[in-house]
Amino acid sequence: MFGFGPATRIYLAVGATDMRKSFEGLYGLVRDRLLCDPLSGHVFLFCNAQRNRLKLMVFDGSGLWVCAKRLERGRFSWPQAGDAQGKVVLGHEELTLLLSGIDLSQTQRKRWYRRVTSEELSTAPAGQLA
Repeated sequence: MFGFGPATRIYLAVGATDMRKSFEGLYGLVRDRLLCDPLSGHVFLFCNAQRNRLKLMVFDGSGLWVCAKRLERGRFSWPQAGDAQGKVVLGHEELTLLLSGIDLSQTQRKRWYRRVTSEELSTAPAGQLA
């Protein structure tokens, strides 16, 4: 697996994505639907309608990576609602949980100090980051 630094954001595209899309198609989705820069070095996740296939796209400074995962059984627990652009910002821990098959809606973050970024403040539901 890739090692992402703490400044790397992880964006999940809510809803279904056509898994026939590759570099250019996913690049366009990030730019036009998520309103993000595909060459930012941030991680972008996409899932199909059956939620058994996932694609990850990231720019490493010299080129785009597109990685895919297909589940033999089961489904990813994919959020269906996000912000106005149709994206959810995940933490590094949440990415690991999602890829490990853990339902993020059934988990909760412990209340301890964690520096909150401005991106998290603008996308968090009211009262969640108290």
